[in-house]
Amino acid sequence: MTQVALTALAIATAVLALASSVKALQVQVAPSKPQLGDTLSVTVESGTNGHTVPVVILGKRTYSTFPMSNNRFRALLPTTPLDKPGILQLQVKSGDETANVALQLRTRKFPTQSIWLPPGKDQDLSDFEFNRVDAFKKLVTPQKFWSGPFLKPNNGPITTIYGVRRYYNGKFANDYYHRGVDYAGAYGSPIIAPAAGQVALVGQESKGFVIHGNCIGIDHGQGVESIFLHLSRILVKDGEFVKAGQVIGALGATGAATGPHLHWGLYVNGQAIDPAPWRKQGFE
Repeated sequence: MTQVALTALAIATAVLALASSVKALQVQVAPSKPQLGDTLSVTVESGTNGHTVPVVILGKRTYSTFPMSNNRFRALLPTTPLDKPGILQLQVKSGDETANVALQLRTRKFPTQSIWLPPGKDQDLSDFEFNRVDAFKKLVTPQKFWSGPFLKPNNGPITTIYGVRRYYNGKFANDYYHRGVDYAGAYGSPIIAPAAGQVALVGQESKGFVIHGNCIGIDHGQGVESIFLHLSRILVKDGEFVKAGQVIGALGATGAATGPHLHWGLYVNGQAIDPAPWRKQGFE
């Protein structure tokens, strides 16, 4: 074999060795057996040396991933009681690499309530309040502010769990589910931030928040937000950064509340998910 041939062979061997050393796209999803209301943590390990940020596609929606360490990225995907249980087909793209992952979304039974509204109860309300809240829920800040499991925002007992479905005047509300957890603490009892973040919404009943009442929204980063409704007092300002456990307000009965309680809603990429897993094991 000539020297030229030996050199070409050495180069080809080196190229093959380099190619084989590059890891293929690795994808892990937790929990491995999710049920309705769970948050899906999709961890992606890319072989592109961090030059390309992967994206995760589920249905018609594309989710951003955020760096964790080295070439590892993570996206959080919401599921809700309104989703259809069955096979979820996830597609992960990173540069020229594509990985497909299928997993089973299990069904889950949610309690139901019957609500009877008298004639004329519905009001022609302004969209101002809902537009503000909807814009808050759509925030996707690149920074991750939280660390570890979330704290309980109030010491009162839970009276209404996440996901409760309703009948209104005998008719099942297909698009309704209880988008949070209700705590029946004492009037004026402290509300704390369950995790660190930046205050991105302050709503006041006196300024048009007739449904949510006095409320606070905290942006925890990377598409995760908490909202606290029906407060009697607000002790933070818009734009303020708060720490986990910091008192941010007091429990009340403002807005559309039949009595003193706190409604805590936790949102991931705009959808209300079950806060329980965030309090038990957390999402790092």
